Amino acid sequence: MTDFEELKNDLLLRAARGVYLSIFQVRPASADLPKVNEWNDRRSGRYLPEYHLAKGDNDFFACCRSPEIASTLTLQPVDRYDGLIDAAIIFSDILVIPQAMGMTVEMDNKGPHFPDPLKSPTDGQYEELMDRKVNVAKELEYVYQAITLTRQKLKGRVPLYGFCGAPWTLLCYMVEGGGSKLFVHVKTWIYKYPDQSKRLLQKIAQLCVEYLALQVKAGAQIVQVFDSWAAELSPASFNEFALPYLHHISQHLPSRLKELHLEVAPMVVFAKGAWYALDDLCDLGYQVVGLDWLQDPAEAVRIARGRVVLQGNADPGVLYGSKEAITTVVQDMVEGFGGGEQGWIANLGHGVTPFVDPDNLRFFFEEIHRLTSSKNHPSGRP
Repeated sequence: MTDFEELKNDLLLRAARGVYLSIFQVRPASADLPKVNEWNDRRSGRYLPEYHLAKGDNDFFACCRSPEIASTLTLQPVDRYDGLIDAAIIFSDILVIPQAMGMTVEMDNKGPHFPDPLKSPTDGQYEELMDRKVNVAKELEYVYQAITLTRQKLKGRVPLYGFCGAPWTLLCYMVEGGGSKLFVHVKTWIYKYPDQSKRLLQKIAQLCVEYLALQVKAGAQIVQVFDSWAAELSPASFNEFALPYLHHISQHLPSRLKELHLEVAPMVVFAKGAWYALDDLCDLGYQVVGLDWLQDPAEAVRIARGRVVLQGNADPGVLYGSKEAITTVVQDMVEGFGGGEQGWIANLGHGVTPFVDPDNLRFFFEEIHRLTSSKNHPSGRP
């Protein structure tokens, strides 16, 4: 494993581990509240003008496959908002796992597109996918190289997030062929071919474990699992087709890291729209549970009961609004999470959306600092 410079700002990692390592017994929990964990978009920084300069004429996945470009794009938000954010997230995409499995994924102005999605368990491609032995170390080596290079460039300024897509969300893309409003095809799969769906979900979960473990080996210090399409499932279906595979990752990643003689990294789960599953998500073994803006912070704190650190959850749409609106949203968020007394990583409730003014994002960060300071909030940071 590469030697990296000592981490200078470990605030987020201490917060993420806090409920398990009792670090807050040494100092008040409020003193360890991160300014903000910046994973604003898993393809981080696309709202910044410098992103387009660095990207040049390269298509999206070409940027992901270039460690130099990916590391440069990862660092852009850290450089622009220096001193305001407590983490970076590697520039990549959740769909590199389907690519590693042999599926073609393209990116255009409308988003990701699978020219040949899965059609049915008898279409030939399904069995081919199930039979193929995927060498995650080889197929996704460019991601690990980007992580290592980014850690070297960061020089210990802030910790680095790695991530993957959750099995359910990846299945959605692999079957739908891209984004969807009705999810007709994946609903057909899970309700018409539930056993075959679960076989594929299990295989994806196993690949996620190895992929995340190798990200940590390369230098990722915390990892997140994005279940972006969780809201498309009913509570009962979420329990059947999403929760078991999120659980597989949280149960098997720590043991895989130990097999590789690596320190167990904090794990974050983010199931967008699955507000009904928060209690279950808190019991899966993840140290941090991410929340979208549909969840009331105070209610989330009540449900979590200190079992996990919560991450989130401002509506990204407020960044289109006035500074007064941003202040109100941040103030409500800070009050709802109790200023961090229960363990909190301040963040947006999802990625930064297109056409956001970067200065509004800066103001959002600055307001979190202001409103969580001990001067303005009794439980804020000193």
